[in-house]
Amino acid sequence: QKDAQGKLLPNFGTGEIPLLGLVEAGIPSIADSQILDSLSIEEYLIPKKEKTFLLEVKGDSMIEAHIDEGDLVVAERAQTARDGEIVVAEVDGSWTLKYFKTDGVKNWLLPANKNYKPIHPEYQLRIAAVVKGVIRKY
Repeated sequence: QKDAQGKLLPNFGTGEIPLLGLVEAGIPSIADSQILDSLSIEEYLIPKKEKTFLLEVKGDSMIEAHIDEGDLVVAERAQTARDGEIVVAEVDGSWTLKYFKTDGVKNWLLPANKNYKPIHPEYQLRIAAVVKGVIRKY
């Protein structure tokens, strides 16, 4: 699009937010206000919309993975997971959010809080989804 003087204006799609650049997380620098691009948060976090859902986190078993109570996790439906992925799983009839661990023979779940013990299923461990992102509102 062009403004009244004929200058080009950025044209963002629905739901897109301007990506302005980088900001130092260490030594402060002057933020550059030049618009570099735009980013659809939905497309960034949810590449497979038909397989994706959100869950609100309850509890503190994943705090060392920076997942806190009240956060939303972006989960993508899956029946399998790789070692070390954060999953939504059913273990012996209860649902939980933990790291998936495997040694190739046995599978178990590992919390990200030193106050909790690993969960070794007595009967069944079923993966329902793999966590793809976390949303936290301040």
